[in-house]
Amino acid sequence: MMEEIKDKRNVLDMFMDGARNGYRIGVHNLIPALVMAFVLIRVLEVTGLLKVVGDVCGPVMMMWGLPGEAAAVILASVMSMGGAVGVAASLYTSGHLTSLHISALLPAIYLMGNPVQNVGRVLGLSETNPRHYAAILAIGAINAMLSIWVMQLLLQFIK
Repeated sequence: MMEEIKDKRNVLDMFMDGARNGYRIGVHNLIPALVMAFVLIRVLEVTGLLKVVGDVCGPVMMMWGLPGEAAAVILASVMSMGGAVGVAASLYTSGHLTSLHISALLPAIYLMGNPVQNVGRVLGLSETNPRHYAAILAIGAINAMLSIWVMQLLLQFIK
């Protein structure tokens, strides 16, 4: 019998490879999305468009117990989870959202799962019939909206 020759790498080498990969992901994916989010919110504030977004989306977002500006977080999550977190952080630092608002929004950000990117990466590669894309994306959006209500309910016990 032939024995399989296994790649013998020590734990330190494996750790360093993982750290390098994590650094690359952070530098190439997360940081640009966060910077874009902070810049976008600042531009919206300076131009007065953030107030318009808040006024227009306010009645709808009130159904979830959130200010209208929180709609910017949900819209950003469609494009990028990191960007949505950056938008939420920027709105928090500028006083538009509270820590409770952000706590309610975080599960929704991740349940939306940046569907624009996933359509190409997952659905396209898995050869999912394109006519099902709308339903798949809608299920993610519905789950995200339901998660906000669940979080609002849970946060009532924490306050």
